[in-house]
Amino acid sequence: MGNIVRPTAEKGCGASGGRGKPSCGSQGGQGDLPTDVWEKIKNHPCYSEEAHHHYARMHVAVAPACNIQCNFCNRKYDCANESRPGVVSEKLTPEQARKKVLAVASAIPQMTVLGIAGPGDPLANPEKTFRTFELVAENAPDLKLCVSTNGLALPDHVDTIARLGIDHVTITINMIDPEIGAQIYPWIFYRHKRYSGLEAAKILTDRQMQGLEMLTERGVLCKINSVMIPGINDRHLVEVNKAVKARGAFLHNIMPLISAPEHGTVFGLNGQRGPSALELKALQDACESEMNMMRHCRQCRADAVGLLGEDRGAEFTTEKIMSIDVRYDINARLAYQGKVEQERAQKLAAKQEGLAELAAETSELKLLVAVATKGDGLINLHFGHAKEFQIYQLSSVGPKFVGHRRVDLYCQGGYGEEGRLTTTIGAINDCHAVFVAKIGGCPKSELLRAGIVPVDEYAYEFIEKSVIAWFKSYLEKVQSGDIQHVERGDGAIRQSALTSVA
Repeated sequence: MGNIVRPTAEKGCGASGGRGKPSCGSQGGQGDLPTDVWEKIKNHPCYSEEAHHHYARMHVAVAPACNIQCNFCNRKYDCANESRPGVVSEKLTPEQARKKVLAVASAIPQMTVLGIAGPGDPLANPEKTFRTFELVAENAPDLKLCVSTNGLALPDHVDTIARLGIDHVTITINMIDPEIGAQIYPWIFYRHKRYSGLEAAKILTDRQMQGLEMLTERGVLCKINSVMIPGINDRHLVEVNKAVKARGAFLHNIMPLISAPEHGTVFGLNGQRGPSALELKALQDACESEMNMMRHCRQCRADAVGLLGEDRGAEFTTEKIMSIDVRYDINARLAYQGKVEQERAQKLAAKQEGLAELAAETSELKLLVAVATKGDGLINLHFGHAKEFQIYQLSSVGPKFVGHRRVDLYCQGGYGEEGRLTTTIGAINDCHAVFVAKIGGCPKSELLRAGIVPVDEYAYEFIEKSVIAWFKSYLEKVQSGDIQHVERGDGAIRQSALTSVA
C-alpha cells in the first residue's frame, strides 16, 4: 500500500533561485528542492511542466453549488475559464466518485492525481468534497489529492484540508484591488448573506489572502489561477503575482479569458475580448521574474480524465462504471509508473546531450516552434490528427515550454478540412516551424506559404533534443547567410471548447 504524503511546516517552495524566485524544479529534475516538496510535484501533471508529458489527472464533479458569481462564468455549464465550456459535467455522489476514481486509476496507471474543481466551488460543498476525499484516501492511498477553490470559504476549511493530506490547493485569484474585483464579480454569498460591488470584492480578496497564508504555513503547496481579462486586470495581475508570492504561493497560472458569446457569460455577451497569444506570453514573462509560472494549463473540465490536453471522460461514464467490478492493484500501478520514470530519465538524458551541443552558441536570437505530440515527451502525432500544439521557445540557453494552442482537428475521415487549416495556421502564426510525425502535401505547402516550416525528420524522437538540433542548424544557416531570420506575427488563442464525444 502507498502512503499519503503529509504536509510539513515549510512555507512555499522552501527554496529560492535567482532574484528571490522559488526554485520549484518544474522544468526538469529535483534541483535544489527539498525532498518532501519534490515528492509532491514530481509526478503531478499540474504542478510540474515536465511531469505533464507523462502523468494523468482526474477530476470528479461532486460539487455543484457555488458561492460567488463571476462575469466569465455561466452556471448552466462548467465554468468557462476553469473548465472546458459548453458541456455539462456528469455530477456524482461521493460514493459514485470513489468507484469511478478506482476504475479510472486501474485502467490508467499513470493517473496519479485526483482533483475536485467543481462544477461549482468545492468548498461551497464541503460535505460532498471532503467525503469524496476520505473515501478515495481509504481505497487509493497512492493518489495525490487536490482541490481548486475561489477561496471565499477557504479559511474555514484549512484544518480539514491539512488533516486529510490534501497537499495541493489551487486558488483562483483575479485581483487584490476591490475596484478591479467589482468589475469581475457581481456578488458573493458569504455567511448567509449576499454582498455586491466593492464590499463583495473586499471580502473575497481578504479571505483569499488569509486562506493562502494559512495553507502555506502548513506546508500545503498552493497554485494560483488568474484569468487574464484585457483592459480590466491584465496589468493588475503583476501586482497579484507579487502579493501571492509574498504569501508563499508555489506556482502562478495566468490563463486567457474565454469569452466567446455562445458561452452566455456576461463578458461574452458584452464583447469583452480575450488576450492574444503574444499578450498572454508577455504578461507571463513579466511575472516569471518573481515566481514560477505554469504554462501548460488546459483549463480542464470539472470531470476531465487523462493527460492534460486530452479528455477520456467518455470512456468512464457512470453507467459504464457502475456495471463493472473494479479491482485496484497499487503494486501494478507503481510498477507501471516505475517504467514511466525510466522513460523520463531517458528523455532528460537526451535533452542534456542536446544542451551540451548547444553550449558554445552565444546568439541572442529567440523564436517559437510548435510540436504535435500525444504525450511521453515525443514528436509522435500526425499534423492532421492534432487537436493542440505545444509551443516551445528556443534560444541559446535551450528549449523552454511556453504554452499550447488548441486547434480544430484537420483530418476528418481521412480528408483534410481546408477551412480548419486556415485556423490552425492562425493559431501557430507566431511560430517559425512545426514539428510533426507526419504531414500531407497540401498542409505542408500551405504552411510553407505562411512562413512556417514543417519538420518531420525527427518523427518519434524526443521533443527537446530534436528542437535543440533543429535550432542549432537554424542558427548556423542564419550565421552563414543561407537564411534570413524574420520575426513572426501573433498567434490566436482558440475561444471555443474542446469536448469529448459521448
